[in-house]
Amino acid sequence: MKQIVLLAAIVLMAVTVPVQAQDELHGTVELTYQSKYVWRGFDIYDDKSAIQPSVTLDLYGTGFGISAMGHRANSDEFENGERWDYTLYYGTSLFEDEIYATRFRLGWVYYNYPDQPKEGSVTAPNASLHEAHAILSCPKILPIEGLVPTYVLVKLWPSESDSFSGAKSPSGGTASGFAHIFMLDYGLPIEGFLPDVPEQVLRLHSEVVYNDGVGPAGQNVDHDWSNLVFGVATDFELAGNVTLTPAVYHQVTMDKSVNDDKDETWFTLGVKYAF
Repeated sequence: MKQIVLLAAIVLMAVTVPVQAQDELHGTVELTYQSKYVWRGFDIYDDKSAIQPSVTLDLYGTGFGISAMGHRANSDEFENGERWDYTLYYGTSLFEDEIYATRFRLGWVYYNYPDQPKEGSVTAPNASLHEAHAILSCPKILPIEGLVPTYVLVKLWPSESDSFSGAKSPSGGTASGFAHIFMLDYGLPIEGFLPDVPEQVLRLHSEVVYNDGVGPAGQNVDHDWSNLVFGVATDFELAGNVTLTPAVYHQVTMDKSVNDDKDETWFTLGVKYAF
């Protein structure tokens, strides 16, 4: 509860207190349909589809931002698995004119399961979690223009150490530990799909995850390379600052302790309003 109160206070100050900055308050409101919700290799809702609403606020061009993102399965059997992610972050760029130009972001996330106690239970071990992360991207370091490598360092831990995601985990696993994510992105320009759009950009994405023994619901997970993901997305600009974004992804599962089902393929369709 303390974390939610703190986040609410930050949001209230952001939208009501005058801020001495050059920019106005900007943000996005988005709703995404997912044929599956796969998160860092884990098939969260067991092949069931999900919806993902989100709101993001850029705090007056200061580099600080806040967001709230929900995840809910379109199936009654996973109602207790609904999750909301509340994020506070700071991002900026360094050495913009150099080949080693770097974009970085530092963030804190509170993962909340509103239909469950913070410590979880034997039958529903999902419990509230904290995450700290650092994201580093180098857009100019590779010789191919537009090919951008990114590294993400994640530290996850239960909000209650004596919980079913921590010390009480029935499997002996834990949600506490590190993960390392290595990404490679490229914007591929092609001929536009629509008559009045001369060029379309396909956003090609790939990532590989090293999971250092972190099971978000207390699973007993190996310290190993867990999964490899490939994806492609593109944007269609609609009227009134509205963007439609279809995407498709494929995961190669390398560690069955993270996903013992199979490789995964899924698609998403998002609608975003920017203000």
